[in-house]
Amino acid sequence: MAWLECKSRRIHYETAGPDGGPTYVLVNGLTQYVRLWIPFRDALIARGFHVVSFDMLGQGQSDKPSLFIHQDDQVAVLGDLIAALGERPIFVSGISFGGVIGLRYAITHGDRIAGLVPMSSFAEIPSQLYRLGVAMRTGLTLGGTTYLQDLLFPMNFSSEWLEEKSYLIELATHRGWLINDVYALANLMESFLDFEPLTPQLPLIRTPTMILTGEFDFLTPRKLQDSLRAHIPNSAMVIIPRAYHAFTLEKPEYTAYLLARFADDVLTGRWHGKQTVWVGPEAIGGDLTPFPAGFDHLRAIPVRKEAPPAALGADALGQKATAS
Repeated sequence: MAWLECKSRRIHYETAGPDGGPTYVLVNGLTQYVRLWIPFRDALIARGFHVVSFDMLGQGQSDKPSLFIHQDDQVAVLGDLIAALGERPIFVSGISFGGVIGLRYAITHGDRIAGLVPMSSFAEIPSQLYRLGVAMRTGLTLGGTTYLQDLLFPMNFSSEWLEEKSYLIELATHRGWLINDVYALANLMESFLDFEPLTPQLPLIRTPTMILTGEFDFLTPRKLQDSLRAHIPNSAMVIIPRAYHAFTLEKPEYTAYLLARFADDVLTGRWHGKQTVWVGPEAIGGDLTPFPAGFDHLRAIPVRKEAPPAALGADALGQKATAS
């Protein structure tokens, strides 16, 4: 256990893995704390990475300001932690709200990191996500951290994982109740709901960026993450088959494989994002495949893209009507 001082506030962080290897800094989701990274962290360590995880302000064992926690404060914490790591290849990977903090850091300090991996993340909060955030805040206010976690489990995981890991849910709920603070989480949620769109600034990110999205993530739908791909020049989006929002917990070894592959491509000069869309392999060790040409990658079912109206002549329109 180690501590970082940032603007007179104490930040709890942990380091693990070979110190000489490339480093991944992991940024928590909104209700997360460092212990939840352990399976994913250990999978990265097994692939030769030095891994740093930390509790953001208001989380876990870090300081919990009693008043509003601005996103700028979280970006400053991430910046100070990266500065403390010294000269080495550093990759930043954040999930959900943590991905937002990683994006904000890369907008202004992208030259200080080797690569960026936003996972299940976003640069805008449309009405649906905003209303989900309001519902979670109401659940926290009326029912405390236990009720909030009861809401989050089915939003984050597949039925199969929930059945297989049912014995862990009560333990995780109890641990979250012990570690998380209701008022601090409420402050964090205010910083989520008081969100300023990042999309206009995304083209400033020149860092190699791999955007990871779960095939079945309905908490932050693919359209939100595709916006990152469309606006970050050196990016690519990878769709993880049969994955939900919290795939770092549900598929830690698989996700670690993708992150290790990305880092290797960046460090060897093979990474060329070109704002492309890929489908992740079915199993660890497999190759990424380009999203099938002619199909709309924002749809959940394989629907062919409509040709532009100007490209459809009278014959084509007649054939289309006959086919209907």
